[in-house]
Amino acid sequence: MPRIEGPSMGEGVQAVGLALRILEYLADQGSVGVTALAQALGTSKSRIHRHLRTLMELGYVVQSPESEKYRVGARLVTLGRRVAEHFDMAALARGIMRDLRDTLGHSVVLSQVDPEGARVLATVFGSSDIEIGVRSGSLLKAHCTAQGKVVLAFSDAARQEAVLRAPMERRTPYTISDPGALEAEFRRIRAQGWGGSPNETLLGTNAIAAPVFGVGGELLGALAIIDSIQFVPEQPSKRQVDAVMDAARRLSAAIGYAGDAVPHPEPVA
Repeated sequence: MPRIEGPSMGEGVQAVGLALRILEYLADQGSVGVTALAQALGTSKSRIHRHLRTLMELGYVVQSPESEKYRVGARLVTLGRRVAEHFDMAALARGIMRDLRDTLGHSVVLSQVDPEGARVLATVFGSSDIEIGVRSGSLLKAHCTAQGKVVLAFSDAARQEAVLRAPMERRTPYTISDPGALEAEFRRIRAQGWGGSPNETLLGTNAIAAPVFGVGGELLGALAIIDSIQFVPEQPSKRQVDAVMDAARRLSAAIGYAGDAVPHPEPVA
């Protein structure tokens, strides 16, 4: 968390900035005391305390009577939910998706987290005369698609376990249908930060996907390229992988994710 400096932090724009940084820090750290907040934000305890009192009066912060520490309140949680309801990830991603298509020439697909894998939000078709893409609204299964596997690989252990216990349809002879093999695939995807699905959903096609994260590091979905395996081979080029991962990082940053690295979930036990 960056330190806030300046001689008149208690007034005007600086006061608003400090209040927002207090909320961000509480949202990230959970329950925090005044001293820890002051140290983290580089200001005095008295200034932090004044802002906390105002935020408490407005319902954005609450204080535990036992520990006297502070945490985000119900009003901030409600505000976050309202923002999420009106958040259009596809609109924000459109320019990044076009840039990725123009860089590599392949169709680009954006999906969001779904209980069964990944749900397609938008597709920007490639520059080839023959279009290979995925319709908006399509469900990409967690065991046999690049975006579905990436979403599950970066989900929590409980969600992974539910997929590993469920029957897995063999779409092609190359579809992963063994729980142990799929768990190993999740580990590989987490380690390298991207996943593919050569011939696993439809013979002759492949996709490369990377995860997209929200402000707090929560998994929102995945961004992928898809094309004939002639052009996106089982072992994709470094240029292809780098371009997909860079586009996913750019979209995460545009949404508000400030992390330097891909968050790793707790692995399946």
